[in-house]
Amino acid sequence: MEKLSEGDAASEEGQRMTDLRLVSTRKHQLRPLVEAALANELRLMEAGICRTEQSLLEFEQKYHLRTHDFIARYENDKMEETMDFDEWIGEFRLLARLREKADTLKDVRFAS
Repeated sequence: MEKLSEGDAASEEGQRMTDLRLVSTRKHQLRPLVEAALANELRLMEAGICRTEQSLLEFEQKYHLRTHDFIARYENDKMEETMDFDEWIGEFRLLARLREKADTLKDVRFAS
């Protein structure tokens, strides 16, 4: 029997936390398996972040414009719609999501 439960709690700093409890009927300990899986997922996220940052750098070099400046201009309708620009925006948004997920994984702590 494996059981998964999740609930919310407050941290000492007053921030909301999610509490997760895993139960297994197997004799093997779950903690090392979960720690390894989380570490692997974080490595994959960080590799994705590096690839996405490289892609953004390539756009910046191609158009001689920093991503931050490009996004500001694009959002103010000062840039035309092109496939490259759509891809650039997609990479920018992907990077934000990857960083958010990586930060979440980095914040995971195991309760005793």
